[in-house]
Amino acid sequence: MNFYQKTGKMAIGSRLRQLSERITEEATQIYQLYDINFQPRWFPVFYVLSDGTRKPITQIAKEIGHSHVSVSQIVKDMVKQGYVVEKSDPKDGRKTVVELSKMGKTVTSKLSDQLLDVNAAIEKALSETDHNLWKALEEWEHLLERKPLLQRVQEQRKERERSKVQIVDYTDEYLAAFRTLNQEWITTYFEMEEADYKALDHPRAYILDKGGAIFVALYEGEPLGVCALIKMEDGQSYELAKMAVSPKAQGKSIGHLLGRAVIEKAKLLGAKRVYLESNTVLKPAINLYYKLGFEKITGHPSPYERCNIQMEIKF
Repeated sequence: MNFYQKTGKMAIGSRLRQLSERITEEATQIYQLYDINFQPRWFPVFYVLSDGTRKPITQIAKEIGHSHVSVSQIVKDMVKQGYVVEKSDPKDGRKTVVELSKMGKTVTSKLSDQLLDVNAAIEKALSETDHNLWKALEEWEHLLERKPLLQRVQEQRKERERSKVQIVDYTDEYLAAFRTLNQEWITTYFEMEEADYKALDHPRAYILDKGGAIFVALYEGEPLGVCALIKMEDGQSYELAKMAVSPKAQGKSIGHLLGRAVIEKAKLLGAKRVYLESNTVLKPAINLYYKLGFEKITGHPSPYERCNIQMEIKF
């Protein structure tokens, strides 16, 4: 137990497996106690056939929640030991069904007393504990059905990574990063255009001095993401533009944090709406914009040849 005290919750799989192995080992001894030559892993298959019905392996697998391969192997072993037989389905000769053999049916009567004793023993054991393991297992199965452990770990990882991200206002020390990060993604999918050079070479004159803003995402102090808010001529519209995140920072929610920062800044500046231009080949970016609340629109002609979608969010 000292090992699990050291590792904590991360060893939950190992601890449950150890408990399962112990119970399985004792289950084998319990079958011997009742003079039954039986493997514990056969029990689910045996149980669903104990009512005397014939069932195909696919149906058995569905009922007990096992894979088809697993059930096939169990049935194969049980056939060798004489507990079940495989026959052609009377209704469809092309299919095979499984049913208890004569010996299997004999074992059923032996198991009835064992099941009564085992159930009573477990009930008594549960009454001696502060926490009902059976109910806890049901809760965990329901919990993991709603949201798998993998997804829960992914969410915690994102949250931890997000805590290392700091969104700061642009200063001239980030000029190289602003240009490099944008040029990196643009040249990966498209070609740099005249409008790109204007904004990336002169961000202060083209964006900041005209009433816009630029945000920089620092991950552990390193600038790995940027995004601009450009003020339009009508004074009430702003463009979300020049969002770029380094490939090595993907999955850290940097794009979402930058997008939220830009939207909040636009609200503070009194914007009525924020719009953006993009390309549908950039699927992760488009999904991000939808999550941020943007909706697809048909807007004015774009200065960018690569643009094939326009989106906006109104306040």
